[in-house]
Amino acid sequence: MKPIIKIEVVSDVVCPWCYIGKRRLEKAMKTMEDSFDFEVEYHPFELNPDKPKEGRNQREYLIAKFGSEAQYEKIIGNTTKVAADEGLAFDFSKQHVSPNTRDAHRIIWLAKKENKQNEAKEAFMKAYFEDGVDLSKTENLLNVASQVGLDRAKVEKVLNSEEGLAEVITAEKLSVQRGVSGVPFYILDGKYGISGAQSSDTFIQAFKEIGMKN
Repeated sequence: MKPIIKIEVVSDVVCPWCYIGKRRLEKAMKTMEDSFDFEVEYHPFELNPDKPKEGRNQREYLIAKFGSEAQYEKIIGNTTKVAADEGLAFDFSKQHVSPNTRDAHRIIWLAKKENKQNEAKEAFMKAYFEDGVDLSKTENLLNVASQVGLDRAKVEKVLNSEEGLAEVITAEKLSVQRGVSGVPFYILDGKYGISGAQSSDTFIQAFKEIGMKN
């Protein structure tokens, strides 16, 4: 029987490096699948928890964040190129809204209960970075959730209530207590931390080291 490595991933659905990191981690797990089984769990993180529910204009927000339009163009150009190297087709020109992501995290929380967490996480990231879907709109959140087989009525019920809210907030606080200040952040077997969208080789090396210690 293969040893199991548990991987906790702290990330946000609108974090480009979280999506890039997801691909790199998956590539590493694929490479090492003959040696290990993996259990992956996603924890919520909100890059901008104070963002209004209707979101903000993404271009304006990022230009302000990066300091200038030239810097914005340079950074998104580089990020898009790195993403392409991992097989991801980022298109920032399609995306006009930088949303509040709490409701998306609540849906991912629900998806975990139905063993569809990875699918939901992937679907929200793809919707945002590749398809330009406005995740501030409830209808769009429901559509994305439906795509991965979540019951639309059940998801709507969650969004129309505070279900999952306390769980998301508690999980975010726990990550902060564990020293997570930026994402993506990976916790392997509950004790080894990897910060940032590291290369697949970095993950592979970490898996090998854990295997030697176990």
